[in-house]
Amino acid sequence: MVNVRIAALALVLIGSVGLAAPATAAPQAPPQAVALPTVDMEAVLKAAQIDPRRADSAITPGSGDSVLRVEQALDAKNFLASTYVDGHFGTRTIDAYAAYQRSLGYTGIDASGLPGPTSLRLLGETRYSVVRPVSAGSRVTYHNALMNTRTKAMLVEAERLLGRSLGVTQGSYNPGGVPGSAGTHDGGGALDISVSGMTATTRTAVARALRQVGFAAWVRTPAQGDWGYHIHAIALGDPDQSSGAQHQSGDYYLGFNGLANRAPDDGPVVTPKRTWEEYLRFR
Repeated sequence: MVNVRIAALALVLIGSVGLAAPATAAPQAPPQAVALPTVDMEAVLKAAQIDPRRADSAITPGSGDSVLRVEQALDAKNFLASTYVDGHFGTRTIDAYAAYQRSLGYTGIDASGLPGPTSLRLLGETRYSVVRPVSAGSRVTYHNALMNTRTKAMLVEAERLLGRSLGVTQGSYNPGGVPGSAGTHDGGGALDISVSGMTATTRTAVARALRQVGFAAWVRTPAQGDWGYHIHAIALGDPDQSSGAQHQSGDYYLGFNGLANRAPDDGPVVTPKRTWEEYLRFR
């Protein structure tokens, strides 16, 4: 009798096990996209201004990784020899980037070798993503002078700091407008400021305010060239800069006066030297 009960119990247990719901696999998470490395456009623009003006092949601090990725992309598209893929945005890289811009159909100031937001993004498709993009913005007229919206915003802020309006005697995008300008006003970010009625102290104060908001700015005197007193200003990091403006920006960073003689900077000391974007972040 005991054996019968045990056998019956075994049948019940076997049946219950057989009726148990089958185990299900845990749901699988969808595969995660692999994040691309980044290229800091602000850093690339700074290197593209400074490095061609260096006497050596030093790398601009904070730009090396981003520049290297840009150069690797240019190399992959056969615009830059691998010898120059070194993180230094020198003249060979400028020339290679200009050739790449021309391959996209750009001409004139848009194919200067200075990276713009669209060309930089297109170059990096599948290779890198662009962070801290810089745009010159659209072209506008302010104080009866042509400039882009980025330059206007910078000038408006300098005027706010000074508590006064400034007169503009020459704006941007003015190819061949003033022969003594050596092409610096051919592209964006370039301004000449009137100093009419200003004392020497006020002229220096204006140059200082312009530097604070991100311009390379100098008080120009008749002793320096065939011009009257004025303040010459170039918006650092403007992707629409002409080659001449690009070189003046690099010279400013390196401590020169922005003239052909490359004499020591004679303007007011402002440290650190910041772009407009850096000014907005750290003011």
